[in-house]
Amino acid sequence: MKLTPRFIEKPWGRVHLPPPFDSVVTGCENSDNAIGEIWLEPDDGRDLPVLVKYLFTSEKLSVQVHPNDAQAQAQGWKSGKNECWYITDVEPGAMLGLGLCKSLTQAELRDAALNGSIEDLLDWRPLHKGQFFVVPAGTIHAMSAGISLIEFQQNIDLTYRLYDYGRPRELHLDDAVSVADAGPYPDAYIRTIDSDALQAQLLAHFPQFDVYYARDIAPLVSSHANQACWIVPLAGDVAGGGDRTGSGDCLYLAPGQVLDGASADSYGLVGFATSTS
Repeated sequence: MKLTPRFIEKPWGRVHLPPPFDSVVTGCENSDNAIGEIWLEPDDGRDLPVLVKYLFTSEKLSVQVHPNDAQAQAQGWKSGKNECWYITDVEPGAMLGLGLCKSLTQAELRDAALNGSIEDLLDWRPLHKGQFFVVPAGTIHAMSAGISLIEFQQNIDLTYRLYDYGRPRELHLDDAVSVADAGPYPDAYIRTIDSDALQAQLLAHFPQFDVYYARDIAPLVSSHANQACWIVPLAGDVAGGGDRTGSGDCLYLAPGQVLDGASADSYGLVGFATSTS
């Protein structure tokens, strides 16, 4: 099943999106807000365990954090939010803020969020196209302008904002401080992709889902036939369930469904659900 794009307006989004979405959203020039995210979802309203989305920034995102499953469920949510990012494009000077430059106590983290010094305490990392970042729940993170990426995440819209540069949006200081890992981001969570390797590369492994990079998508999908699958072509196209998808799309295969085929030049990201939560 080819998933349907849903365009989400954000104050930090873009009016002009990069290809392949540039011709689709030209009408956004007349909108009060720009497009920050494109969620790829089923037409039938099915609640899948994984959400794939594109994200585009023209301003800084809030400094934020997500809870894990246990923390979220204690507050009445269905799940927490583990996520990971594949960088599709960057403008000069674009950076990710991942973790802090030093460890803080909860009281110190709260004070830094209140007085704005948390922005300077973030570990800001320069970016290049093709990087992949694993971002477990609890990771304090932010983004600069000039970033385009693909995100795989647990399918829940649950974000605790620590700091938002004075924008008139709600902060969630108590919740954010209680779930945040207020320390450095491990370098081991940054994956280096070998774009020439024929064997599929496991990039992210969470209790809820895995994400691979694959130059040969069909064998990888066949070897996980009992798992729900999300295929995001970075080049070429793939077909399944009567649908053909290419760049900017996402093909979803339910457990037991098979891939009908893939073009010889296709490669991309492939996610598999490892649980139904």
